[in-house]
Amino acid sequence: MRLTRCYVDLPLRAGARIALPDANANHLARVLRLREGDACVLFNGDGNDYDARIEAISKREVIVELQGSRAVDTESSLHVTLLQGIARGEKMDLILQKATELGVAAAIPVVAERTEVKLDAERAEKRVAHWRSVIASACEQSGRARLPALAAPTALNDAARGLEGDAVRLTLDPMGEVSLATVQVATGAVVVAIGPEGGWSPRDREILSAAGFIGLRLGPRILRTETAGLAAIAALQSRFGDL
Repeated sequence: MRLTRCYVDLPLRAGARIALPDANANHLARVLRLREGDACVLFNGDGNDYDARIEAISKREVIVELQGSRAVDTESSLHVTLLQGIARGEKMDLILQKATELGVAAAIPVVAERTEVKLDAERAEKRVAHWRSVIASACEQSGRARLPALAAPTALNDAARGLEGDAVRLTLDPMGEVSLATVQVATGAVVVAIGPEGGWSPRDREILSAAGFIGLRLGPRILRTETAGLAAIAALQSRFGDL
């Protein structure tokens, strides 16, 4: 039987007794109705799963004992960074959830010329906190023990100029220079840039080109923003990663 996995933002070590954060305690005791003596698995993003057993449940807290740890090897050999034009509402949640399941290593939400979502500093902070919870839940479900890195929303120009390393830089384009059959990812790392609902503007494309991005043909059809990145990640993982 598959045990319940929970992400907790706490230091974890075998042998420790910890009080779970309120959200985790409510989920295990009130939603899943686990009882004292029941087993579960905790992880905090350090690459390990921690076998735990519920020691005590009260109205105020849930105490668990960590009985041991196991290294988890579910990370892809292909380091994929998704540079994603911010999409509206549940579309962005879907993109981050499925990209996490597909093994993306990092996500950078970007504001492009045609981005429809407007975020002031307070709203941006709340959205990032929400997106982190979406990513954590996707890790719980998919068996990942490391959370993909999530950057704060930033302007496309700043995000593109701030990229470091020798990762291959791609953006989907039905008329692009390379196809899935001809693209080379010898570095083991790739950045995939996906536009918002309105697509990249000519100015956006100039920014991406100046930052070293090349067009990747992934079929003749134009994909929606919530489809494009996921299709590209799955295709690249199939050829260069672990799918």
